[in-house]
Amino acid sequence: MDVRKEALRLSEELGGKIEVNPKVSITNMEELSVAYTPGVAAVSSAIAENKEDVYKYTTKRNLVAVVTDGSAVLGLGNIGPEAAIPVMEGKAALFKAFADVDAVPISLDTQDVEEIISHVKAIAPSFGGINLEDISAPRCFEIERRLKEELDIPVFHDDQHGTAIVVLGALYNALKVADKKIESAKIVINGGGSAGTAIAKKMLAAGAKNVIVCDIDGMIAEDDPALDERHKDLASLTNPDNLKGDLQEAVKDADVFIGVSAPGVLKKEWIATMNEKPIIFAMANPTPEIMPDEAKEGGAFIVATGRSDFPNQINNVLAFPGIFRGALDARASDITDEMQIAAAQGIASVIPESELSVDNIIPDVFNPKVAEVVADSVHNATK
Repeated sequence: MDVRKEALRLSEELGGKIEVNPKVSITNMEELSVAYTPGVAAVSSAIAENKEDVYKYTTKRNLVAVVTDGSAVLGLGNIGPEAAIPVMEGKAALFKAFADVDAVPISLDTQDVEEIISHVKAIAPSFGGINLEDISAPRCFEIERRLKEELDIPVFHDDQHGTAIVVLGALYNALKVADKKIESAKIVINGGGSAGTAIAKKMLAAGAKNVIVCDIDGMIAEDDPALDERHKDLASLTNPDNLKGDLQEAVKDADVFIGVSAPGVLKKEWIATMNEKPIIFAMANPTPEIMPDEAKEGGAFIVATGRSDFPNQINNVLAFPGIFRGALDARASDITDEMQIAAAQGIASVIPESELSVDNIIPDVFNPKVAEVVADSVHNATK
């Protein structure tokens, strides 16, 4: 099957991937009176008396806005709000299919930070949560930070945290198979954008002590006078020995390589300089930092990618549906680091230890247990 042609055909035939269906029957005057006027006035009056009853009487309790400005869509780049709609529709469909969360795609025709924050705050009363999607760095950091501070519903930038959570879940199991500990592992992350930054911070929150982040100029170090402004906070948390040099230098004696960068940047001969049983997560899509067969030739012990045609696919769909399911059910006002680490632990726990192997460190995206386990893990972490 030609996936691109089939996607175009199906989208044209159906007019998109989602629709709105009423939960109530409206087939006669009595049903109409209950669903709308005059019956609806009783519901509105109850909410006017007690604003919290909006969760009791409306779709807010199970409704998420999937918000983008079209500036960093999939790997297509800044293609604009209209072209981003199919991706947001797809995300909304995944929310429903995997965790029975209703979601609405919202593409904003602005890339101004203050305008995006203002628009999201203005629509927030209708929603139980906000999923930010495909907004470019560094603006995405400020937008999420401000919205988390200023709204009383969960705000979650999936490109950052969804990726980081699934990576951490996979790493928990990979380290078990390799008989290593996160506290003593040297972890090198290639890519200092939104995903790489979130992965680094999630690793540190989970107990890692030696995390090094590389960007196109090499290792990010706190004492670098040419350090980019957006990397100063990251540099203060990572690279404890202030090492300098390029990616080749960074991976020497490393236990883990995590790539969220560009195709082909990791060379197989460099893997031989890593520590015993090297773990390679090469997640650039569609072409990873190194192809799995080449990584294995270079001595990799475990290899994961973002692709479905190789073992160990690291896919955000393992995280975000269950995370929002758990947060909505708990009526959480935020999705904290503790909740996110609990989600990663939940993902890892889906595979029994007896079934872990070099080619089985992360659940299949269609494993029906995943969303439920993640939701329960997140819900429990709010208590």
